[in-house]
This record gives sequence, C-alpha cells and structure tokens, in this order.
Amino acid sequence: MGPSKKNLKATKKFEKTHLQSVLDRRKVTAKIKQKQQIKDKLKQRKATDAEFYGKDGKPRSRGPRDRQVNDMSVDDFFQGGFEDIIEETDKAKPGKRKRDEPKADDEENGSDSDAVQAQPVASDSEDDIGEGDDAGMNQETMDALAEKDPEFYKFLKENDPDALDFDDNADLAEVDELSAGEDSEAEEEQPKKKQKKAKHAEEEQTEAEGDSKELTAAIVAGWRKSMKESQSLRATRQVVLAFRCAAHLNEDDIDEDSQQKWTINSPEVFNDVVVLALKEIPTVINHHLPVKESASGRVYVQTDSKKFSTLSLLLKTYTSAIMHLLGTLSDDRTLKLTLSAITPILPYLLSFKKLVKALAKAVVNFWAQPASSESTRITAFLVLRRLVAIGDKGIRETVLKSVYQGLVQGCRITNHNTIQGINLMKNSAAELWGIDPSIGYTTAFGFIRQLAIHLRNSIVHNKNDAFRMVYNWQFTHSLDFWSCVLAYHCTPEKEAEAGGKESQLKLLVYPLVQVTLGAMRLIPTALYFPLRFHLVRSLLRTSRATDTYIPLASPLLEVLASAEMKKPPHTTTLKAFDFAVSYKAPKAYLRTRVYQDGVGDQVVELLGEFLYLWSRSIAFPELALPVVIQLKRWLKQSRSKSQGNKNAKLAAQLVLLVQKIEANAKFIEEKRGRVDFAPNNRAQVDAFLRDFDAAKTPLGADGQSQKYIDVNLA
Repeated sequence: MGPSKKNLKATKKFEKTHLQSVLDRRKVTAKIKQKQQIKDKLKQRKATDAEFYGKDGKPRSRGPRDRQVNDMSVDDFFQGGFEDIIEETDKAKPGKRKRDEPKADDEENGSDSDAVQAQPVASDSEDDIGEGDDAGMNQETMDALAEKDPEFYKFLKENDPDALDFDDNADLAEVDELSAGEDSEAEEEQPKKKQKKAKHAEEEQTEAEGDSKELTAAIVAGWRKSMKESQSLRATRQVVLAFRCAAHLNEDDIDEDSQQKWTINSPEVFNDVVVLALKEIPTVINHHLPVKESASGRVYVQTDSKKFSTLSLLLKTYTSAIMHLLGTLSDDRTLKLTLSAITPILPYLLSFKKLVKALAKAVVNFWAQPASSESTRITAFLVLRRLVAIGDKGIRETVLKSVYQGLVQGCRITNHNTIQGINLMKNSAAELWGIDPSIGYTTAFGFIRQLAIHLRNSIVHNKNDAFRMVYNWQFTHSLDFWSCVLAYHCTPEKEAEAGGKESQLKLLVYPLVQVTLGAMRLIPTALYFPLRFHLVRSLLRTSRATDTYIPLASPLLEVLASAEMKKPPHTTTLKAFDFAVSYKAPKAYLRTRVYQDGVGDQVVELLGEFLYLWSRSIAFPELALPVVIQLKRWLKQSRSKSQGNKNAKLAAQLVLLVQKIEANAKFIEEKRGRVDFAPNNRAQVDAFLRDFDAAKTPLGADGQSQKYIDVNLA
C-alpha cells in the first residue's frame, strides 16, 4: 500500500522547516570527531617519544640490540651481538616475521625509522631462486628429485613419463619428422642399393622443387609414388599445399604465401593434383590414424595421440580446400568425386565443431540446389547421412537443421523440371530423422511448431496478404515433408523392428494433422483448391502409414459444395490445368469446363483413396453413410434444370463411386454379421479382416473402373 496523505504532508513539512538544521548539526558533529581523533594521535606519538627519550629528555643508551657492528667490541660480538643484528635484518625482509612475534609489536613500531627499515629487500637467496625459475627444469633437477624424494619420482615415472623426458635439442613433432621416422624404418628393411636409389631420387625431387615453384607432372608423380608405396606424410603435406593452391586457382584474394608456394599452369597438372588429393589423402590418413567402428555404429579415433595433434592442421587445411573447391566446380563427375572424398575423413573432423558446421552447410547446398543432378544429390546425401550416424547430439542437431533449411530453400520454385528433385530431397531427408529418435523428435517438433505459429499469425492478422505466409510452395512442401517423415518412421514394420516400441515421432501425428487441416481451410476459395488437394494427399500418406484415422471426407465434400462446382461451366480453349505443379489456379480458369473437370477428377480420386484405406474396417458402413448422402444430394442438385452444373462426366464418376461405396458397405455388413464379439473388444475389432486383401473388396477395383470412365468420357 502507498503512503497516506498525512505521512506525505509531514514529510514535506519536515523538509521545509527542519531538514537543513539537521544536516548542519551532523556536519558540526563530524568536525568535532575528526579533531578529537587528531588529538588522540598526537598524545600517542608524545607517549612514544617519552618512552624513547626518558624522563630527563635525553635519548636512552643503546642496549645490545641497538648497537651497530662498528660500536661492538670483539667480546660483545662473540657473546651474541651479531645474532641481534641478523634478527633485525630478517625483520626488514617481507614475509620473514616469526610466528612467535605478535602483531602488536609491528603496530607499535610505527616511527619513521621503522618504516624505512620495513621496505622490502631482495636477498641473495631469492635472486638465486628467480634465476633458477628462468632456467626451467632440466635433467639434473630430476636426478636430484630422484635422490631426495624417490616416492614422488616413482609416481611421476608411472603417471607422467613425458615430464621426466628432457631433451634440450628436441623439436616439436611435425609432419615431416613423422614421415622421416617412418622412412627410416622402411629403409632398414630395404637393401642398401635400394636405399641409395631412393635417397638419390628424393634428392633430385627436392632439387626440382627448390629450383622452381611451378608444379609439374613429374613432381605430382613422385608424390603419388611416395603416398602409395610408403604412405609418406611428407608427400601428403606437399599434396595438401598443392591442392589448396589448386582450389584457389585464378583468384586475386589469396595470401602471398599461398601464391608463392606452387604455380599451376597446366590443366593436366591441375587434374592430377585434384585427383591425387581426393583419392589418396584419406587413405594415407587412415593408415596412420585408423578409425575403429563398433557394432552400434560409433567411431573411435585416438584424438589424444601425438599423430592426431600433428595431423589436425593438415586435416583442417584439406577440408577447407575441399569446401572452397566445391564452390568452383560444375562438372557432375568432379563434384561426385569431391563429395565422396569427404566421407572417409568425417570421423577425424568430429572434434572441430565449427568446421563440421561449415562443411554440413556446403554439402547441403549441393544436395538442395535445383541445378544439381540426381547423382550429385545422392552423393551429398550419403555424406550427410554418415555425419548424422557418427556424430554426437550437437552435430546431429546441426546437420538436421541445415538439411531442413536447405529443403525449404530448394523448394521455393516448383515446376516440372524441379519437382522430381524436390521429391528426392523429401524422401531422402526423411530417413535422417529416424537415426536418433530423441534429436529427431525435438527438431521436428520445433519446426512443426514454427509452421503452426505462421498459421496462427495468418489467422489473427487477417489483413492484406497475411495469408501468403501459409499459401506458398515452401509451407506446402514443409507440411508434405513432415508427412513423409512420419510415414517413413511410424509404420507397423518399423515398430516391429524396434521390438514393438512406438517411435517418438508418432506423437507428432496429431499436431501435424491439426496444422494441415487449418492450412487447407484458411481460404476456402476455388483459387486454392490445388493446394487443398496437395495437403489432402499428404494426410492420406500419414493415415496410410500410421494406421490413423483422419477425417478427410469433409474437406473434399466442401469442394463439391462450393459455388465453383454447383453452377454450369463455360466453354474455353485453355489447356488442361496441371494440379501436380500448382497450388493456385489462375483466374482465367475459374468457371471453365477444363477446371471443373480437373477439380472433379481430383475429388473423386482422393475420396475413393480415402475410403479405400478403411474398406476393411468394421465401422465402414457408418463411416460411408454421410459421404453417400452428400454425394447423392449433389447429384440430385446437378440434374436441376435451373441450378445444376450439367457436367455429365463428373456426374458419371460420382455415380460409380457411390455404387462402389454402397457395395463395400454391404460387404462389410455381411462379414461383421458373422462375428461373435462385442464392439468393446478392441483386440477383435482391430483384427477384423486384417489378413483380407483390400484389393478384393468392392472399392479395390475402383481404380480400374475410374480409368475406364476417364478414357471414355474425356
């Protein structure tokens, strides 16, 4: 509660009348206290001086502790006077106060002379210690430690032997040194003549490299021979440097060091270097650092070894060069070779998170690029799949997000040329979300929630073109993609493989269906009937794979009940409308015979497929009854002379569909009339006609009959 009016008035009155006087009194009191403190300090100093000078005002005679060395006689010196002087010297050093001395002694000796003596003085012993620290540890120190403390020396020898290994002339182990060590081992096994020939060839190669920086086919051939025969890391290092120069060829923004290392003037040499680097470098690295893979698919690399720390820079340089080279290639064969070279080195890159993230984006770019060929997409997908399979949770989440973003960007333009690649992307990417169900669920839930937010914003902010956030190819393909994911991982076969355990992704069926149904009903006009049909197909896929009932008859019957399908169409010379690559119909197609026939075909096809999914269900008669009533009502209105649309083709299709539905309903009624269990027996209800072939039901032959009607009435 706030202050009352009385308190506010009293406060204001106090500020006006008494506040200034109170502040003045406080200042006066503070000055008096300050003067009193100064007087007390003067008294204390006078008392100290009186103790020093004595009552007669003369300085006291020096005792043994107050005398200097020059004032002492030889007898006084040998009687212990030097000990007093040493103690005074020790007091002058910082941190040398004895534990027995109380702190009060230091506080009492507060005179100017004591302050001068209290300044820190570095002793000779301290200087020696500092010099020893600068010199560092050496072998002599370790030998002395072994004599003084053998137990600690033994502990170091068992747990950290590298700490006892001192070699003042040893250098860091680089790639060339590792290669030199391996070359020496190989030389011991070879005869002396071969050793001389190998040394002579190596000297010639070194001279050739030193004389000219231009890369030739002979140098590349020498590297290839060394890498294939002895897995030389020295040659591998040179190949990586040359490969980096090849990746940055004909560029102006290269470092001067990179420009001066190698110059490539021949396309044949360029091709040789690229092929050698892409094919042989992963083999050499795997030879020196083998990758161990467990039965569960986990990979193990000795990242704490000396070789890995040495080769890490080489791996980073090689991977960066590959990513840069990918941005300059356009040939499918070279792209496939370059992408294939990434897969063997992925286990070594798991420790470099930023590099893996950049690499995943580069590979996703080619996987989702509309201009990429099918072979390039598949090769890029294999790299992504391998990365998700061997990576940790952080890497998996990063790759899945990059894949989804690439998919959304790649399906912005949908036509006859790109639809096949988009379907390939959706079908291939759906597999990745089942490798790690927990990460797949969290990422899928986040993206579906994002789609729901877009839909809600379009409904709430129903102004201008807010609906375009939903009615576009990217939103449509996103919903269709998540339908593919659920259809791939939530099937009964997948559950049987997992030991009867349902996938976590099955929990996303309900939110996905709700978002899809809301999107198809956002604008129920004839312009967006194609988008509605796309979304109905997505839900049919989900319903078929997950064995989940989704009420799809209502959205299809709403199309028949629209004004577009009730009135008679106009004749036109327009081409048949292609529903496969369109989500919106041009206004020129509205109220035309071509568009009405196309919409009718879609409704009959989708409605027949929906009812076919549940043609073996024990509840099919009750499920089909509202559909039959609505279809018969529409057929009756279509025959009206004043209001009917008079479309004989559509009417014939619907009549045939009604006959099939009624025949299937009678078939189910006959079958369930023979059962002896109640509707509350869920197990028996689910097992009803489970083993019966759906193609043998009356609705199973609807597809062939539909094709016959289309051919004869077109």
